[in-house]
Amino acid sequence: MIRSNGVDLCVQTFGDHAPPAILLIAGGASSMDWWHDEFCERLAAGGRFVIRYDHRDTGQSVAHPTGEPGYDGRDLVEDPVGLLDALEVDRAHIVGMSMGGGIAQQLALAHPDRVATLTLVSTSPAVSSERELAPPSDDLRKRFSQPPPEPDWSDRSAVVDYLVDDARAYAGALTLDEKAMRTLGARVVERTRIVASSMTNHFVAAEGPPVQGRLGDIRASTLVVHGTEDPLFPFEHGEALAAEIPDARLLPLEGVGHEHPPPETWDELVPMLLEHTRTR
Repeated sequence: MIRSNGVDLCVQTFGDHAPPAILLIAGGASSMDWWHDEFCERLAAGGRFVIRYDHRDTGQSVAHPTGEPGYDGRDLVEDPVGLLDALEVDRAHIVGMSMGGGIAQQLALAHPDRVATLTLVSTSPAVSSERELAPPSDDLRKRFSQPPPEPDWSDRSAVVDYLVDDARAYAGALTLDEKAMRTLGARVVERTRIVASSMTNHFVAAEGPPVQGRLGDIRASTLVVHGTEDPLFPFEHGEALAAEIPDARLLPLEGVGHEHPPPETWDELVPMLLEHTRTR
């Protein structure tokens, strides 16, 4: 547990506490567990100091009453800065997934001196963009308009079923490993202080003071990683990021949906991340 930005956040590190450091920022309503242990271990084996953490209202970090987050979106942007301070890391390579990718973009604008490089995974422009981008898929929009009933949040088995069903809705053509997903879901539920808050509060929190700047103002070397079958942020969202952030590179993940990179992608993704994060 680390005190960051005025609250207690749960953090785990892999590898030697020495540069270069990689900070992994998970998506909305997602604890650190969604960054698979083996994925973190592979990066650490490549000589990186890997940091992952539970957002507020996820895992073992500070929890608030359901529907009453005691923070806004800007706090979620400042939390990783506090973590780097507490860990005495001057600069880190920031890897953000979905909402975490939005946080990463804002970090690069608000605290450019703390960001060595950016890797934006399955995300969308979080600041001013020059493009109109495609909406979510028809199936996902239907799910938003007619959401499945919430489970009894005190019933762990029902919550795991709910998480597996939700993951299935966002997955691409690569086969969703439901057994592995069920194991992960059970771990997430076991580690979460208030399960209902973890599934709700990020989405009802106020945005907070906006970060000033545009994608074209980002100066950190950027790698955009995007699934070709992402139903939430269609592939052109990744293309927009790569086009508008100066000198950004785009890595398409064939058959991948809106999800933390699945194991089938690691043989390609991990070496590229290690190459991208060579600088200190």
